[in-house]
Amino acid sequence: MARKKPRKSVSPRKAGKGGAPPDRRRRWATAQSIAASQRDISVSEFFAKNRHLLGFDNPRKALLTTVKEAVDNAIDACEEAGILPEIWVHTRRVEGGNGQDRFQVGVQDNGPGILKKQIPLIFGKLLYGSKFHRLRMSRGQQGIGISAAGMYGLLTTGKPVKIMSKVSVRKPAHYYEIQIDTKRNRPEIVNGRGEGKEIPPGTRGEKAIEKHGIEWIESNHGTRVTIELEAKYQRGRGSVDEYLEQTAIANPHVALHYVDPDDNKRDYEAVAERLPPEPREIKPHPYGIELGMLVAMLKNTKAPTISQFLTKSFSRVSPAVARRICEGAEISTRANPKRIGRREADAVYQAIQQTKIKAPSTDCISPIGEELILKGLHQVVPGEFYAAATRPPAVYRGNPFQIEVGLAYGGGSTAHRISRDALADLIEETDSRTLRQFLAMTFDGLGTDAADRIIKEADLKTRMAPRNLKTKDVDLLHHAMQNVNVHDGQSMTVLRYANRVPLQFQAGGCAITQTVMSTNWRSYGLAQSRGQLPRGPVTIMVHMGSVWVPFTSESKEAIASYPEIQKELRLALQAVGRKLGMYLRRRKRVKHEGDRRAVFMRYLREVAGAVSQINRTDEEKLYGQLLKVARKKTAEADVRLDDRGRPIDEDELDLGENVLIVDPSEAAEALAEKIREQKDENNNGQGRLF
Repeated sequence: MARKKPRKSVSPRKAGKGGAPPDRRRRWATAQSIAASQRDISVSEFFAKNRHLLGFDNPRKALLTTVKEAVDNAIDACEEAGILPEIWVHTRRVEGGNGQDRFQVGVQDNGPGILKKQIPLIFGKLLYGSKFHRLRMSRGQQGIGISAAGMYGLLTTGKPVKIMSKVSVRKPAHYYEIQIDTKRNRPEIVNGRGEGKEIPPGTRGEKAIEKHGIEWIESNHGTRVTIELEAKYQRGRGSVDEYLEQTAIANPHVALHYVDPDDNKRDYEAVAERLPPEPREIKPHPYGIELGMLVAMLKNTKAPTISQFLTKSFSRVSPAVARRICEGAEISTRANPKRIGRREADAVYQAIQQTKIKAPSTDCISPIGEELILKGLHQVVPGEFYAAATRPPAVYRGNPFQIEVGLAYGGGSTAHRISRDALADLIEETDSRTLRQFLAMTFDGLGTDAADRIIKEADLKTRMAPRNLKTKDVDLLHHAMQNVNVHDGQSMTVLRYANRVPLQFQAGGCAITQTVMSTNWRSYGLAQSRGQLPRGPVTIMVHMGSVWVPFTSESKEAIASYPEIQKELRLALQAVGRKLGMYLRRRKRVKHEGDRRAVFMRYLREVAGAVSQINRTDEEKLYGQLLKVARKKTAEADVRLDDRGRPIDEDELDLGENVLIVDPSEAAEALAEKIREQKDENNNGQGRLF
């Protein structure tokens, strides 16, 4: 058999495309050249290129994220110092050099202030803070937010962050202008020759503040941060206005003063005179750790024995529990933790999972409470029925959490409450492509069906661009919004919170929204299609408090769907749903009996007259007797409920505690009053959308 000749190999230096020689001018990389180009990547440099991970993916969202991070830090600082928070938020337009919209955001609090040496690190370094390593409920978690907002402002405008902080009326205040060095993740102080400025107390300080052009609302102590950034201001859903309104609901002890870029002013007064209970820090629970974390803890511990390591490093581990864990892992309780190998550590980890350990302590969580939820909802959301429920604390992955739900029924849609001038401003500001999209995305609870009915009533086209509307078209649209009944197609408005902070984006990927849609609201008197939010004039707020909220991303916009969390959400939603169902069924029966009585009253006079002519009886006396019988048969039409859902004259209906009922006429009057106030503010140049 003839042997085949081996094919000649072609050298890569000679071969090119189609067998042609390669470009000899190109130099190929070597191991040495690749190694020379490799370097460390700082965390600030990473997030500067991936700002969307932190919520700075578009100008509108960047403005909201900046305000949100500053307000959250301000409230946390006040609460930790035992001070009732008072927050001032000011946003204004400034001249932009490249034609882009620029805004200056200023947020000031009445908190304890910040020490001089800590100010540059807090505002000029990513992943620096006091909340990451402790297990207790707090708004911030990662030490990224406010410094990332300053970094975004620096990248888009080149302007540093301005901070003024004061710890005492008798001590000098400190004023810094800081920018972050993204390559080294370090703060750079650009004023006062790298040392900042000291503002003396008293009259001298007032003159210094005026001289340097520092923005400051006079206070004995507190901090103000000012950031200039490229952004976009727009009212409606997902706006700064909506965020502050929702913050007022979940934080009734906070006083908020807000001035928007159009100089409209809005004050949210505190309705609670006491701070919420301070959450306590706890140690990690054994069920919440993973094997790699356990190995690292064993390596770094100073405990002399494995038994002491378990009792001092974890919560709910007593010496008896530690002994059972060691017995399950088949190691001595006096073994040195630093000498435990990988196999023994795995055995300890498996023994922890198989040992029965008490759930962690729940005093690390500070719930809002049913009473304050009712007050907060009643202050902001017009309605006729309010209910609240707080679930007992539960645990996921060893982390304690607690679910609270508040519900408001009735009132009117935001589409009914808007003034003509505010509608025109919204149309001018919107970036929606179609009129239907504008209505559905701008007004909470207004679905596409209701939007189509409004557009049809206004004799407009659904796919026309909002900015192409003429003055006459805006008038027609506003008239239709005021007169079309949107309740039938209005979907439930869901307000989501995590550690008292509103969540305004990624609603579809959040466990709260998914659980609300999967709950059967039809059994509670609301219309609902499968896999959709229920329809009706309903607003529901859901709050999750935890030592570590499982967000789906660093931007903290949605909660992960753990089975334990979804179970507690479902039970809390069912609790308020049952109260709503009882109220709606009673109201339906009262209306039915009222309609029956109206029918009786229509014919009683004629019946009494006809019978009196036949039997020659007294017509008035007979009419009075028939009227008495009709009222007795339809007595339920006279039922009136008190503000806790209990009948005033009967004991048939008991909605339980944590229910607030407002007379429908009072709810309508409250809504009308809001509309009148809004019109007055618009006439004075201080209007507000909602």
